[in-house]
Amino acid sequence: MAKRKIKHLFRDRRAITPVLSNLLLMVVAVAAMSIATTATYVITTNLRETMSERLITEDVWFNNSTNNINVYLRNVGKVAVQISAVYVNHTSQAFTAPSSLEIGSHGWLNISYGWVSQSLYYIDIVTSRGTHIGGYYKAP
Repeated sequence: MAKRKIKHLFRDRRAITPVLSNLLLMVVAVAAMSIATTATYVITTNLRETMSERLITEDVWFNNSTNNINVYLRNVGKVAVQISAVYVNHTSQAFTAPSSLEIGSHGWLNISYGWVSQSLYYIDIVTSRGTHIGGYYKAP
């Protein structure tokens, strides 16, 4: 008797479609949540690193002998900082800097720029994460 009921259950095809559709719906829901969780993690990690990036300009020297502008930078943030671009009066300039400023470290950024005495310059330093450190400085 029990064998006949089991055979009858396997022959009854009416229950297969709802079971398969529920299973497919669960797989789609799990996949969508996995993608959403991964995207949220990537976005918040990048945002946290960008918000933790703090760089300050401690000193600016207009060097007569080399015709350079020397900027002393200090990393006071919670992540390492890498300088990607330097602008003087909104024009990109060639520069030399440490490859990376680690947490708490400091160093000189040397900008190749022919400056004029008693002129005002806007120096904008951009990091690899897009943080801008800018200010107006008057040449001596």
